[in-house]
Amino acid sequence: MSGRLLAVRLDNAGDVLLAGPAFRAMAAGADELVVLASPQGVASARLLPGVYDVIGWRCPWIDAAPPAVTPDDVAALVDHLRERRFDKALVFTSFHQSPLPTALLLRLAGIPWVGAISEDYPGTLLDLRHRVADDLPEAERALSLASAAAFSLPAGDDGALRVNEPLLPDVTPLVGSRQYVVLHPGTSVPARAWPADRFAETAGLLRDTGWEVVVTGAAAEAVLTAQVSAGGVATDLGGRTRMPALAAVLSGAEAVVVGNTGPAHLAAAVRTPVVSLFAPTVPAVRWAPYRVPCVLLGDQQAACRDTRATRCPVPGHPCLASVTAHDVVRSVEKLTGRDSPTDGASEEQGGRL
Repeated sequence: MSGRLLAVRLDNAGDVLLAGPAFRAMAAGADELVVLASPQGVASARLLPGVYDVIGWRCPWIDAAPPAVTPDDVAALVDHLRERRFDKALVFTSFHQSPLPTALLLRLAGIPWVGAISEDYPGTLLDLRHRVADDLPEAERALSLASAAAFSLPAGDDGALRVNEPLLPDVTPLVGSRQYVVLHPGTSVPARAWPADRFAETAGLLRDTGWEVVVTGAAAEAVLTAQVSAGGVATDLGGRTRMPALAAVLSGAEAVVVGNTGPAHLAAAVRTPVVSLFAPTVPAVRWAPYRVPCVLLGDQQAACRDTRATRCPVPGHPCLASVTAHDVVRSVEKLTGRDSPTDGASEEQGGRL
């Protein structure tokens, strides 16, 4: 065993979920695995198998709305990490992020061995400088770092996304006992959002074909979820589900309709099929729902492709505006076995495109 390990993933909730297989590999070779996560990722980290404890920290070089770098904040984190006396740490990042500022703090905290994926020269900041091909699914990118550090998944672990299911509550009082489809209209960035009126139209069409429809969203998205479920076409759970309850709601669904945002990966972690409304601002090969039945909708060759834009740079938002409510309903039918899609507007994938 490798003693007390620290896994660092300072991005959003979905990013933490995608690192889950790598965390399980680390935990299998550790006495204790602790995750250092952003405030947005803490709840996800607490749901992951193998995680002993979670430390939250808002990182100025990763956060989308970064705070100022202050000596007191940095010193407090370094002091806390030093007190925990970690033996090794792995810093997990996406391809556009540098692990080196984080590695510097880990060195200042006295962590004797640090590994990360890095194209930049690390000097003495890293003991393991790992390199990977660009177009890997994010879960496999993270797992490759764990493997390079000699951490392997235990026998019988297939490397798919997972949550610790005993932590999920009973949500029958929220969703009832009938089969249902979840619509999650919110996204972490506006460029990935499908129009709210399309979600509302989809809710009506699904209800007309006999589905119960459940709309989920954070408390800050309550106005949006109310708009989608207006007129009683859906059960509005906006602001009513923290992460464990949201995972349970998604787990019980027959399918989830969602953009490229955290709940898409949470649905994959509970093995629920996903209709993915995927704006190509980032590559689907890296970020599509991983190893779960999925229909990918959206023009993947649109002008916004690979721009990483957070707000749509193209008038009319053509990559997703081209997707109709009928396209989504046909995709739900395809994933659930109710009838078959009538056109070729979508592409099915099982974890890799």
